[in-house]
Amino acid sequence: MHNVLSHLPTASRVLLGLAFLVFGLNGFLGFLPMPPHEGAAGAFLGALAASGYMFPLIKGTEVVVGLLLLSNRFVPLALTILAPVTVNIVLFHAVLEPAGIVLPLVLAALQLHLAWAHRASFAGVLSARSAPAPARALEARRPATA
Repeated sequence: MHNVLSHLPTASRVLLGLAFLVFGLNGFLGFLPMPPHEGAAGAFLGALAASGYMFPLIKGTEVVVGLLLLSNRFVPLALTILAPVTVNIVLFHAVLEPAGIVLPLVLAALQLHLAWAHRASFAGVLSARSAPAPARALEARRPATA
């Protein structure tokens, strides 16, 4: 059982990465048919499309984050960037199109599980009080230049 549990973060990372890579690429290549959206959901998506930059920004972010997760590089950074995207997807479905909320909830659960698995990386961000690093400590870390 312990062996199975030790692989859960990897499974969450790969599934989340694949989902966002595929849906992000679909925003550019259109290989998955998207159902029509009516009412407020259609108006909201129409407004994002009319801006001319939001869909490329969102879908580009999804592609980059998906690649980071799949390559197991900068996972805490990828999760941080992905958080507002995931919150918006879940709220879009909860408020405007409840019929499609299952997949966003699964993606949010995978992301929360992965964030919990990497919780040590978020310790500094979640501290109530913080102080900037002393200037000398920062300069000591810089490589010497010729």
